[in-house]
Amino acid sequence: MVSAAEQLASQMNLSVFAKAEDLKKRIWFTLGALLIYRLGTFIPIPGINPDAFAANFKVSASGILGMFNTFSGGAVERMAIFALNIMPYISASIIMQLMTSVVPSLETLKKEGESGRKQINQYTRYLTVILATAQAFGIAYSLESQTSQVGPVVMQPGPFFIASTVVTLVGGTMFLMWLGEQITQRGIGNGTSLIIFAGIVAGLPVTIANLFEAARTGALQTPLLLALLALMVFVVAAIVFIERAQRRLRIEYPKRQTGQLLAKGESSHLPLKLNSAGVIPPIFASSLLLLPATIAQFASGSRGDSWVTTYLPSAVATWVPDWSTIAAALGPGQLWHMLIYVALILFFAFFYTAVVFNPVETADNLRKYNGFLPGIRPGAKTAEYIDYVLTRITVVGALYLAAVCVLPEILISQAAVPFYFGGTSLLIAVSVTMDTVSQVQSHLLAHQYQGLIKKSKLRGSSARGGRR
Repeated sequence: MVSAAEQLASQMNLSVFAKAEDLKKRIWFTLGALLIYRLGTFIPIPGINPDAFAANFKVSASGILGMFNTFSGGAVERMAIFALNIMPYISASIIMQLMTSVVPSLETLKKEGESGRKQINQYTRYLTVILATAQAFGIAYSLESQTSQVGPVVMQPGPFFIASTVVTLVGGTMFLMWLGEQITQRGIGNGTSLIIFAGIVAGLPVTIANLFEAARTGALQTPLLLALLALMVFVVAAIVFIERAQRRLRIEYPKRQTGQLLAKGESSHLPLKLNSAGVIPPIFASSLLLLPATIAQFASGSRGDSWVTTYLPSAVATWVPDWSTIAAALGPGQLWHMLIYVALILFFAFFYTAVVFNPVETADNLRKYNGFLPGIRPGAKTAEYIDYVLTRITVVGALYLAAVCVLPEILISQAAVPFYFGGTSLLIAVSVTMDTVSQVQSHLLAHQYQGLIKKSKLRGSSARGGRR
């Protein structure tokens, strides 16, 4: 039963939400933007025979294209204008963040504040266009050679089809990049993460329906179905628990004297999240892993093999591995896919934690405000201790990310379960939901404070008027 205090709190939240007009506008804007994204996933690119491509897609739906299709909300299955989704932008962001740590000029630009950040974002957009163009050209080049029982995939192949496909796919990616920025500025939550979240969640009802249909027809045993559902619940609970876990470092502030008054020393905590990188490492790792795997998947046909034998010398062509072998090795559930995926997750967990949290800067801020960690000297020793603690908990957080993303996919692939909503998808969906809910609560809290400030000003003005 719900307690009276919980009922009162829920009623207060509802009343505050009803009065928060700015928050409601932000939510409606976010929903409208995501609706536009979903509509775009059903618009096929020009010159494609949808039935022929759907027949070919069923053959490779359990491989790389199936995983790519999950992130794009079914746009790959329909070869829609948003088939590339926002992955080229994520890949470009990864490359730019790596370069800001290596290239001195970019590192200097990063330290210039808001102007430097805008310049780096502009470079990221240019790089997104380059990556999206390369991927779109590879897709268009591969589609021209595909045929099915229904007929050829491309109705009128040629240079015009390749050019129109490249322009359409690149334009779709750039539009999604702009849409994500608009959601971040004028909506609720991180726009890029919400677009990926919308694509993943859109396929969840159909996936669960197919799962129960397989159990009804006998293709999936009932105990295995229950075990899979229990695994999903356990993974969701583990994600919620770990994402909220923190290591708190106690901070002490000495006594200080203001005039003749002696203020007591205060104490607070420095919260260090167990997973400071959040959902970024799996997204980055998936993006980088999908890029070469998708190229290998599209180049594994006859045109990919003929390109090697035509344009490369025979001595070099003999050393080029078979594209189909690469595509199969990088497919979900394969050993090389799992190993590379885990390695990328571990790398980006440490890398992104170092980007978002600087122990030296934190130690300098503590010393500036006369704060210190008990038993640790201020300055360099404090920075070393914070870095030591952060490294230890990041190890646990990185292993947690790798386990959540990889273990369910291993079990699903080994048990041959017709269910492709793996640990990575669950992690992104749950984490983005928690982040969006926390932002909604922050807006509600800010609205409450604004209301209290307005009431206090009105009472102060009325009191001054009465004294007059």
